[in-house]
Amino acid sequence: MTASNKKSTPSSYVEVAEQKRLNAAREQGVPWKKWGPYLSERQWGTVREDYSSDGNAWNYFTHEQSHSRAYRWGEDGLAGISDDQQQLCFALALWNGHDPMLKERLFGLTNSQGNHGEDVKEYYFYVDSTPTHSYMKYLYKYPQHEYPYKDLVETNGRRSFGEMEYELLDTGIFNDDRYFDVFVEYAKADPEDLLVRISVNNRGPEAAQIHLLPTLWFRNTWSWGGDEPKPALGQVSNTSIAASHPKLGDRTLHTEGAAELLFTENESNANLLWGQPNPSPYVKDAFHRYLIKGEKDAVNPAHKGTKAAAHYVLDVPAGGSKVLRLRLNTKPTAEAFSDFDQVFAACLADADEFYERITPKTLSEDERRVHRQALAGMLWSKQYYYFDLDRWLSEHEAHPLLSDKKAPRNAEWFHMLNSDVISMPDKWEYPWYAAWDLAFHTLSLSLVDFDFAKEQLLLMLRNLYAHPNGQIPAYEWNFSDVNPPVHAWATLFLYTVEKELGRADLQFLERSFQGLLQNFNWWVNRKDPEGRNVFAGGFLGLDNIGVFDRSAPLPTGGHLDQADGTAWMAFYCQNMLEIALILTESDPAMYEETAYRFLEHFLWITYAMDRMGENHDEMWDSEDGFFYDLLHFPNGDATRLKVRSMVGLLPLCASTIFEPNILENHPKVRELIELFRKRHPEVVKQIAPVDDTFIGVGGRRLLSILNKEKLQRILGYMLNESEFLSPYGIRSVSRYHLEHPFVFHVDGQEYKVDYVAAESNTGMFGGNSNWRGPIWMPVNVLMLRGLLNLYPFYGDDFKVECPTGSGHYMTLFEVAKEIARRLSGIFLRDASGKRPVYGGITKFQEDLHWKDYILFHEYFHGDNGAGLGASHQTGWTGCVALTLDLFARVTGADALQTEKADIAARTTRQQVAGE
Repeated sequence: MTASNKKSTPSSYVEVAEQKRLNAAREQGVPWKKWGPYLSERQWGTVREDYSSDGNAWNYFTHEQSHSRAYRWGEDGLAGISDDQQQLCFALALWNGHDPMLKERLFGLTNSQGNHGEDVKEYYFYVDSTPTHSYMKYLYKYPQHEYPYKDLVETNGRRSFGEMEYELLDTGIFNDDRYFDVFVEYAKADPEDLLVRISVNNRGPEAAQIHLLPTLWFRNTWSWGGDEPKPALGQVSNTSIAASHPKLGDRTLHTEGAAELLFTENESNANLLWGQPNPSPYVKDAFHRYLIKGEKDAVNPAHKGTKAAAHYVLDVPAGGSKVLRLRLNTKPTAEAFSDFDQVFAACLADADEFYERITPKTLSEDERRVHRQALAGMLWSKQYYYFDLDRWLSEHEAHPLLSDKKAPRNAEWFHMLNSDVISMPDKWEYPWYAAWDLAFHTLSLSLVDFDFAKEQLLLMLRNLYAHPNGQIPAYEWNFSDVNPPVHAWATLFLYTVEKELGRADLQFLERSFQGLLQNFNWWVNRKDPEGRNVFAGGFLGLDNIGVFDRSAPLPTGGHLDQADGTAWMAFYCQNMLEIALILTESDPAMYEETAYRFLEHFLWITYAMDRMGENHDEMWDSEDGFFYDLLHFPNGDATRLKVRSMVGLLPLCASTIFEPNILENHPKVRELIELFRKRHPEVVKQIAPVDDTFIGVGGRRLLSILNKEKLQRILGYMLNESEFLSPYGIRSVSRYHLEHPFVFHVDGQEYKVDYVAAESNTGMFGGNSNWRGPIWMPVNVLMLRGLLNLYPFYGDDFKVECPTGSGHYMTLFEVAKEIARRLSGIFLRDASGKRPVYGGITKFQEDLHWKDYILFHEYFHGDNGAGLGASHQTGWTGCVALTLDLFARVTGADALQTEKADIAARTTRQQVAGE
């Protein structure tokens, strides 16, 4: 560890056990994170497994095939774990005696089957986890009657965009509480010694039988050509299975009690799938055929293979429970369970101690529950992601350097090799990384594991990820799509927080800056083709927010100037400017002129959004007091697309506050600013000034797209409850458009944007997300950041009406706190004891065994806060933990006294602070 990374802590500070593990992993390389929840929840239907000619990944590898067909690029499983290269996997399989198939993975609808796109149709919860996964807990709710696969597919297939989704609870399968709560817990005695405890609770009124098959298997790396050696599993006693892998080494799975040990190969059933002979009589679906179809010869009588399970049959009394214990380790032992309960108790106590240390003391019991489960969801959402594009394209016979055949997608990314544990948006609905999601993930992850958070940001900038031209990969469906450039902001956030904790990691900052510089140049060269300092980027992560599909050619011809794309780039400039100024401390000659370069970029971008005088080809509408996308027609005419949406609010985020001595400390930057001011006085006058004519509280200086007047006008919309301000946060589209939809006609075709509070009413971008009204956590976090950043400049004397028209005035800090309160309120019990996230679902609102398990959805109903979209997108929705943490620790007085521009980063605390 370099000197700059050493931490300073109070003399009274005592490291908790989990923090010691984190420190040992960072400083000594102790592999505490080698084993974790790195299995996907869904590997089938992914781009990686798609070898079709038309790129229809959902239909090429289906759920029905998944129990018989070996995966090429990864593995999935129920409550599963693996090593960090996913060589050896462990997960749970279940059978209730009635299902037509063994429950080895979660079921859900494909994009074409769901009336609102793909959707998992199961109830499972990431209950707890420490950052090293020394303790983890998962809950799966398993029906006792036959799972309604057919009903879910057919009923959802009959429903339209305008109808609600048909959910598992709607089928009646949980009536009379005839289901099992299956808890799976993990604990680590040491980095290579994993304890597993499975508790089955019968919530029904009668005794019920369940088959449990804890399963151990190797990812299939040997069936795809080459000389990869085949690992082996074998029975060594009636209660133990030996696992031998040429890279991973040897270990043993110890089982307790009377279990039948079953063995087969993790290889495709080619005879069933394609009518071809199987290389071995023992294939992937052997346990399903053995148990459910009664094919006793499906399993290997020699008790060896590459997939094995311990088959338990449990009769669980009504209201009762049964517990199984297993242990996977490298140590041969005759007494695998002698200290089992003590180790589990100690690991759970360590987890409690860790969260007690990092959680603000002022949080209520319910807030602490939401805070901890949000962070648990973040940690459970890690997944080993493997994708070798060079090999994948070659296997498609569509490598652009070797073939004239057109690849279904991603041909220009043949340089890419991904083989890392990555934080996923949702391991079932989105079991692939998304670049801009990942940046938000790192904010919450920094509350528990700074090292992992930083590693995630650096991954996207590595040569094996980022394109040689500087583009950051978007996601596997199209790596060339364009996501908002938020990596620089996340990088600066992490650096600032860690510096406050006594560990200023300049090496991390400089490594990031070099990659970000390449990406910034890509944006400038590719997304501002006319050099006018206005940017387009396609959909920019906001899917259907626009009048048109912004990733497709415009029906009008011409091009679109995007208010959000341009604001994102202004924001990017500010972040890069701040990073460059920090790096001048170590190399002023190199970084001062670079810093000025970003300042100048920002000034020109801001001026392009609203030039001096009355112009009709810019994004700021002075009459409305709002930013809009600008449509340029082929004949040179232009018109604003007057949709009041998040697109017009995002310029609020592009603000940076500098301390009074900033120019004195950087004379070269000051010299260049003076030159610019003399040459372009109209530019400086039009934007929030960078000269001495406007100094804020404490002598601070402001760099912002919004001057005071624009700020007041935009906040008038944002804080209006009839427009953007919902009881649960900031809406993505103004509620004004409910009764006043924006309509645009082209060649007899109508294009319309109206306010849709819930799921999408169109099929644009697959129909599984909606940015035309609901509340989205990431952009709300950016709104909070903008307000908190502006507050130290404007101070307590600047107040705005909140809500608009209420007669109640707040400082910008108080406004931020109010929005954060509304966001947190989505998950917290209200005055009636209900959680808005669960809407009108009685089971989740009232049942003792449901109501305190929190789901962190992808987005939320714009009026009532109900959860929508992907049900386990803890990724960026996990930022609720950050908002709870932030506003529990900081007051307005703290914000005014800070010497840091980014108050959100300044006031966030992580466990090493010892608070």
